[in-house]
Amino acid sequence: MSNYKQEYQHWLDNPALSEAEWKELDQIKDDEKEIESRFFAPLEFGTAGLRGTMKVGLHHMNIHIIRHATQAFADVIAADGEEAKRQGIVIAHDCRLNGRAFAEEAACVMAANGIKVRIFDALRPTPELSFAVRYYGCRAGLNITASHNPKEYNGYKVYWSDGAQLPPQKADAIARNMRNSDVFTSYKTCNFDDAVKEGKIQIIGEETDKAFMDKVMSQAIDKEAVKKAAEDFKIVYTPFHGCGYKLVPEALKRLGIKHIYPVEEQMVLDGSFPTVVSPNPENPEGFYLAVDLAKKVGSDLIIGTDPDSDRVGTMVRRGDEYVTITGNQMGVLLLDYIINAKKATGTMPEKPGALCSIVTTGMARAVCEYNDVHFEDTFTGFKFMAERVADWEAAKSYNCIFAFEESYGYMMGDYVRDKDAVTASMMIAEMAAHYHNMGMTLLDALDQLYKKYGYYMEKTLNLVMPGLDGLAKMKKLMDDLRSNPPENIAGTEVLRVRDYQDGSIAVKGLGKVDKTPFFGSNVLFFELSDGSNFIVRPSGTEPKVKIYLLIRGRSEAECKEKVEKYNNYAETLGK
Repeated sequence: MSNYKQEYQHWLDNPALSEAEWKELDQIKDDEKEIESRFFAPLEFGTAGLRGTMKVGLHHMNIHIIRHATQAFADVIAADGEEAKRQGIVIAHDCRLNGRAFAEEAACVMAANGIKVRIFDALRPTPELSFAVRYYGCRAGLNITASHNPKEYNGYKVYWSDGAQLPPQKADAIARNMRNSDVFTSYKTCNFDDAVKEGKIQIIGEETDKAFMDKVMSQAIDKEAVKKAAEDFKIVYTPFHGCGYKLVPEALKRLGIKHIYPVEEQMVLDGSFPTVVSPNPENPEGFYLAVDLAKKVGSDLIIGTDPDSDRVGTMVRRGDEYVTITGNQMGVLLLDYIINAKKATGTMPEKPGALCSIVTTGMARAVCEYNDVHFEDTFTGFKFMAERVADWEAAKSYNCIFAFEESYGYMMGDYVRDKDAVTASMMIAEMAAHYHNMGMTLLDALDQLYKKYGYYMEKTLNLVMPGLDGLAKMKKLMDDLRSNPPENIAGTEVLRVRDYQDGSIAVKGLGKVDKTPFFGSNVLFFELSDGSNFIVRPSGTEPKVKIYLLIRGRSEAECKEKVEKYNNYAETLGK
């Protein structure tokens, strides 16, 4: 009997299963492929925690996996001693199906392990969880969310005492604990209501919102610009059925925006996301209701936040149409605006610094160099940027004024150590109002930035490789590119190859010549002779290889030409 069949039987025979769960498993008894897909391996616990579709089984998100993971997490906290247990954990969830049930289940396991629990009274944005970890001096944080994934997914996102996502060694310890314990017998738990009565679980809410919103509003740089634009400047807002529904409109109002038009159908909290195929602000098609409303009311701007309100997408009016601004473009607009607004208002800190991930536009570095702002890049993911901010603070070297990555995530202020769509929405509104006063849209502003800093264009491709054979295909693609790197990409010479796995930098004919400043991630970075970059990395959360085209050109037309050329080459890699 193979392992996955044994695991399937182990689950079927377990009294911990409810009748409905048992029936769900019994129904697949003759479906070999489905049994294998559910039980071939556990969901992998990584630095982003867990993420998977909601089904009964070892490789999916369900109440048993939540308990198992939380016990493993509780053991890691308890290993730091009594003080760590007393500092405890703060737990949140977003609008997803089973979100509240999973959050309360995790709270019960933590409380039963003697770890102090604070849990939000209802759904909250991810950045507010990051804030709450720091605000309450907690040892850890947990958010039940699958961010912008489709409705079938849920996830388990873990944070440490700095408010950033878990450092690798802590994630490894949780993964090890899970490997070495049984899903059904390893955990302790208790009754939620009893634990609340006994003070082991504390329910938090409005007081945390208030403290968080005070910090958000402290980021506003030029409220006068907003005041000046307020009478005729309009914003349409959608939370895509998620956590932004309350705090984003509040932030915009407090900033001084008078005309805010929420997309009513999407202000309804609903984890089945009935009005969109995918609740991801990176997908322009999800904005169709917002565009209809914007056309009706004559809005200047559309802002959309994802279900856990850590990413924000924007569309801007151009004539009668609404045009998407990409994550890279918005990051550069905000970076330039923050630098110049802080200089103009005398609020620029000494030794300012900015951060991006290595797969983000090269234009960020150009903006920083021009404006004498220190710039560094990091691996993909805000935990790495948060780590760098903490290093800067400890060394008293640089003051971070802004950090962003291409996937529509932005971080500012010292109170959150993750992407923050609440603060970013407010800052986007302020910046748009500033340009509105000059008779410009954000698209006009972007055109000016290209003229000032040079032309850049980006594109991300997803080579989707589903199923068990997909993992093998992903591995083979990376292995082949490593062992036999291309000498040219679509006819353009490869000057250098940075391999962020071992930190080596190789040059054709010379071999390894240098080291990258950081390493340990499965990323290949090809530097091309025309100033463009071609980057390949497997996704950490979905079955796909991501290819990033970071293009540099002398004009918009030349950039478009190069994007097409490299895009065609990239597509051949997936075949």
